Amino acid sequence: MAVRIVTDTAGCVSVEDLQRLSITTVPLHVLANGQLVPESELNKPTFYERLSDLSAGLSTSQPSPEEFVEAFRALLAKGHEVLAVLISAGLSGTIQSAELAAATIRAEQPDASIEIVDTRSNSLEEGFAVLAAAEAALVGGTVEKCRHAAEEVMRRTRFLFTPHSLEFLRRGGRITGAKALLSVMLRIVPILTAENGITGVAGVARSGRSAREKVASLLRHDVERCGLRRVAVQYVADEGEAKRFAGEVIEPIAGGPVPIVPIHPIVGVHVGPAIGVVYETVEPLR
Repeated sequence: MAVRIVTDTAGCVSVEDLQRLSITTVPLHVLANGQLVPESELNKPTFYERLSDLSAGLSTSQPSPEEFVEAFRALLAKGHEVLAVLISAGLSGTIQSAELAAATIRAEQPDASIEIVDTRSNSLEEGFAVLAAAEAALVGGTVEKCRHAAEEVMRRTRFLFTPHSLEFLRRGGRITGAKALLSVMLRIVPILTAENGITGVAGVARSGRSAREKVASLLRHDVERCGLRRVAVQYVADEGEAKRFAGEVIEPIAGGPVPIVPIHPIVGVHVGPAIGVVYETVEPLR
């Protein structure tokens, strides 16, 4: 039986890679104007215009168990085994929905092969693990080999980002109000990361410029210690800023052009305008 990968839309995997690797996606949803909208149906330019309006009341919702049941059943009916590689359980209830779906199907089909991997991150750090699992599946890897491929990439990746404001993270409960207030009072710009499955602080700076320099320093340190396999700049809202950051800060370290990938709205709702870098090293970082 062939293995097929299921993921959510928080991982920022390109449409080309989804098609090339036969990856099934189950969308997270944005709550806008009182309606749940699948992320795939959002008008992204309009969405990012609204994002800067803190009164817009945008929020998000994980996929329902029924959506995962539908995705899993479709693949199992074709004789496939299923490996779901998903956003951190510390950031979303998506994995809980997937586990409920898997339990529902196993109650009907005890021999159904469904496994779930918590990437403990989001955005392209999650996406790199998804791609690793799908590439292993493409060459005939077993579920165990595909899971191992994803987990090995998780040991070699890091996501560093600097939001323009901590208000979005505070509103969504991703950072405490006390930390947000303290940062404002001290005029500190934090460098954030996915740490132990939740949002953590990798460093602090006194301005946006010095924060970007700090990100470059952390990246350079990791590359000197562990090598560099791939890197991408990610952003919410301001593509021009991302291009400058890539060209002036990241490409000199990478030694060549760096792709620029927008962070999907489902993450952007909780981060607000931001810029960051995601990278995979040759040797494990952790």
